[in-house]
Amino acid sequence: MGHAESELLDVERIREDFPILQREFGGEQVVYLDNAATTQTPEPVVETIADYYRTTNANVHRGLHQLSQEASVAYEDAHDRVAEFIGASGEREEIIFTKNTTESENLVAYAWGLNELGPEDEVVLTEMEHHASLVTWQQIAKKTGATCRYIRVEEDGTLDMDHARELITDDTAMVSVVHVSNTLGTVNPVSELADIAHDHDAYIFVDGAQSVPNRPVDVEAIDADFLAFSGHKMAGPTGIGVLYGKKHILEEMEPYLYGGEMIQKVTFEDATWNDLPWKFEAGTPVICQGIALAEACDYLDDIGMERIQRHEEQLAEYALEQLQAEGDVETYGPPAGTARGGLVAFNLDSVHAHDLSSILNDSAVAIRAGDHCTQPLHDKMGVPASARASFYIYNTREEVDKLVEAIDDARQLFA
Repeated sequence: MGHAESELLDVERIREDFPILQREFGGEQVVYLDNAATTQTPEPVVETIADYYRTTNANVHRGLHQLSQEASVAYEDAHDRVAEFIGASGEREEIIFTKNTTESENLVAYAWGLNELGPEDEVVLTEMEHHASLVTWQQIAKKTGATCRYIRVEEDGTLDMDHARELITDDTAMVSVVHVSNTLGTVNPVSELADIAHDHDAYIFVDGAQSVPNRPVDVEAIDADFLAFSGHKMAGPTGIGVLYGKKHILEEMEPYLYGGEMIQKVTFEDATWNDLPWKFEAGTPVICQGIALAEACDYLDDIGMERIQRHEEQLAEYALEQLQAEGDVETYGPPAGTARGGLVAFNLDSVHAHDLSSILNDSAVAIRAGDHCTQPLHDKMGVPASARASFYIYNTREEVDKLVEAIDDARQLFA
């Protein structure tokens, strides 16, 4: 690995902020390695949630009383904080709060795609897309007559960029690409893909669910037209997602949901829409969750996103090395020593991933098992499912060792 975690992060100090990591199952302290699905929530974020309900709880933008005013300011400021976190200079006008990455994908697909796509248009995705992207654009294409095309994934888990240049043409209207694969760990060259898309007057939508939580992401540096991510994967609460969109594009889009808050004027015959970002936040919004997400941004920035990235990458590299040393374990994605996210998908010979996950649970090791919402990718890999260990700021090499020991126990059980 080159460096111990303590030289990068004070992991033991960080773990103090996550009491859930002290839980025991069957006398064993939990080893939580399912962070690509949901990270744990630190005490400062939990306290922010509790403090909001104890002191500030009120609806926003709808009251002149003190509580409503305080809640409104905190909620609006949260948009600005998230914009700062991802480098959006347009601030709150370019930040829409949704309930998760999937809703953010659907917002663009319906609010932009239904109006802009037609039979002559193409949407280009990758073979490693999460269902949140793949299924959404697939179904919108069916509704509009557009065509979906898929950039090939190479044997080593990287994108075939020559194929990308062939697929993205003047017929392409949207390129939707995952930044970091939740199955392979592949870090895709989204800036290069954005350049290719823009050369053909196409937009690019970046799925940042596995990148924004664990590495520096600057939406303007990568020139993303849209980017989505979720709070629950970055030490924040569930029920909050973010859609970033360039202001001029969002201004041209029609709303996705209708009702209160997103309107400016309503008559019996028609309605006009509120300013950004409220135009896309119909009804009572995710007030507490948004405020808590801003606190999560502070928490991660205090640690340092570059340090978080290095920590995860080194844990993933160590896990790859340890797993590949086992002759009957197959790993997926780019090899150790290459750029990849903080997760490793793998299979143990002759043991279904679901069975393996269940056995590891007996040792208090929590991993993911299944297709990870990437069924077409698993079909391409020729496996029905895979196990996945994914890491975050509080994980250690010792926990990777515990994972390997638990896999050895499973091996002996099935021998």
